[in-house]
Amino acid sequence: MADTSDREFREHVQAIAELLDDQRSADTVALDVRETCTFADYFVVSTVNSQGHLRGLITRLDELFGERDLHPLHPRRRTEDAGWLLVDLGFAVVHLMTVEMREFYELERLWFGAARVYSSESQSGSSSGSESGSSGSSGSSPESS
Repeated sequence: MADTSDREFREHVQAIAELLDDQRSADTVALDVRETCTFADYFVVSTVNSQGHLRGLITRLDELFGERDLHPLHPRRRTEDAGWLLVDLGFAVVHLMTVEMREFYELERLWFGAARVYSSESQSGSSSGSESGSSGSSGSSPESS
């Protein structure tokens, strides 16, 4: 992964986010934090349903990392009941959180200036896959009539 371009980084982030959605994580978002963060270019945040779900996601992510020659910078420690697993890939940090942890820490609000490069909502709401890249349009689509 020595000569990886920003385009490739973004493709990796997209693949990670899509895998999490395919594995039934909830509310997956990928944020471009390059303008506001010094230690990563992207954050991927997703909600897990249970500790078993988290373990399954870790297995699938490890498979994806192997396929894409991605290597986490630090080994994960066993924290079965922590409610938050962080995987640091250098260019991206993947946050897998329980509902309670996600609501408490509100990472998307903390990084409010970051552009969304992926969102479960935008992926399920349109089959075209077009993304606006702006982070301030969260309340624009009505949920019910």
